[in-house]
Amino acid sequence: MKAAELRELSTAELNEKLTDLKAELFQLRFQLAINQLENPTRIKAVKKDIARILTILCEQSRQEAK
Repeated sequence: MKAAELRELSTAELNEKLTDLKAELFQLRFQLAINQLENPTRIKAVKKDIARILTILCEQSRQEAK
């Protein structure tokens, strides 16, 4: 997921995506704990996507505050 794509989404859509990604991260960590994870690099990708969304949400809130 690219940052440019995320910037086009509304705050509500970003919050929804954030919730979905956090749930996915939980599932991936659970699979890792019981040794059923097929693609361990997916954890890193999901963490980066979460960070991107949080960064964009922070930027949007700063823009609204101005």
